[in-house]
Amino acid sequence: TAHGKGREHDFRIFKNSKVRLRKDIKCLGDKGYQGIQKLHSNSQIPQKKPRGGKLTCEDKKSNQELAKIRVLGEHVNRKLKIFKILSLTYRNRRKRFSLRFNLIAALYNYELHLPQTEFT
Repeated sequence: TAHGKGREHDFRIFKNSKVRLRKDIKCLGDKGYQGIQKLHSNSQIPQKKPRGGKLTCEDKKSNQELAKIRVLGEHVNRKLKIFKILSLTYRNRRKRFSLRFNLIAALYNYELHLPQTEFT
């Protein structure tokens, strides 16, 4: 999420979920996911500015490259949140959550492959 508290909360939820990623999957997180390397060694998060210091040019460039990749996933999250399944408390049967989520993701993927039209 965009706010600091949300990031801490997201990582706490991830840790408590007991979900573990396969070792060959690279995890790209934001600064709120500090410590994820202890849970998943194939992870990358941006460098934080040292207290009272500045980031090196290499660190800044690395952070920008990571942000360029992560923004694609953030756009997908935004699109999925439009359906409210990820942004509100899910109040339906848990059995159906993955089915509904997959259907929404399929709609989004379908939309990606449609030719772009211009509305005037």
